[in-house]
Amino acid sequence: MAFVVTDNCIRCKYTDCVEVCPVDCFYEGPNFLVINPDECIDCALCEPECPVEAIFEEDDVPDNMKHFIEINAELSECFDNITEKKDPLPDAEEWDGVENKLQYLEK
Repeated sequence: MAFVVTDNCIRCKYTDCVEVCPVDCFYEGPNFLVINPDECIDCALCEPECPVEAIFEEDDVPDNMKHFIEINAELSECFDNITEKKDPLPDAEEWDGVENKLQYLEK
């Protein structure tokens, strides 16, 4: 069972989670991170590191965000692998907690 990055990461893109991942299963798009479900070993190290609480274990993804399971799988095939922490997006704090951000996801 993999972990899944959900809605609150969009337009924030904190990378604290990337730094603790032992298998480098995070992938980076312009304004969002995803986890490759085939590479994730379900170690749970990333979840508590996310300052915006955007990461869930697949079985715990809220019902209104279940579509992010497929989004993570799909985008991890085309986004670039990220293995080191970077600065969040400049306006990340303003976007933290904004709901329904899928429309802002850049691929």
